[in-house]
Amino acid sequence: MMRRALIGTLVVIGLILAVMAAQAFDMTPAVQAEIDRQKAAVVSWAAHPVVVAAVRDQNSRGPIAGMDNAKWKSVLRSDPIVQRLATSPAARFLQARIEGSGGGLDKAFINAAQGEKVAFAEKTISYLHKGQEKFDAPMATGRPWQMAQPWFDESLQGYAIQVAAPVIDGGKVVGVVVASVPLAHLEKIAKR
Repeated sequence: MMRRALIGTLVVIGLILAVMAAQAFDMTPAVQAEIDRQKAAVVSWAAHPVVVAAVRDQNSRGPIAGMDNAKWKSVLRSDPIVQRLATSPAARFLQARIEGSGGGLDKAFINAAQGEKVAFAEKTISYLHKGQEKFDAPMATGRPWQMAQPWFDESLQGYAIQVAAPVIDGGKVVGVVVASVPLAHLEKIAKR
């Protein structure tokens, strides 16, 4: 019983320290330059033919019938739906780019025009992102987007700043690529 209480207390202390670190985050010019560099990488990913083709294909099908964010949370990583989205050519493309980012980017995913998933490096918390700024802003403006402040990313179990870029096909915005820039990576940049 005491061990559980101690573990619980340590978890709470860890969360408080993480929140304090995120709140104390300072967007220095060097940090913004790094975010801009990572955002440019995501813009190039969004323009890659494998990504554009995957979004075009998903847009021709539309979202999975009956799938919403609540149901998505109950879908296991081993489910064939998740495996299809995590092993497609577009997913492998994202995974390779994340591995090649030197820790600068993590948790990338691609959304089609209705906000549904096209592919991801690993299962996301939500299936639909329509109605969220990271999706809506690039879809509406056709321009890259970044989160203003770090947020706790459940799937990363850490703080990050998300960046997003529109997927453009034939001059029209047809989807969005989103990736997370881990706060731990940005803290290293800030200390240089």
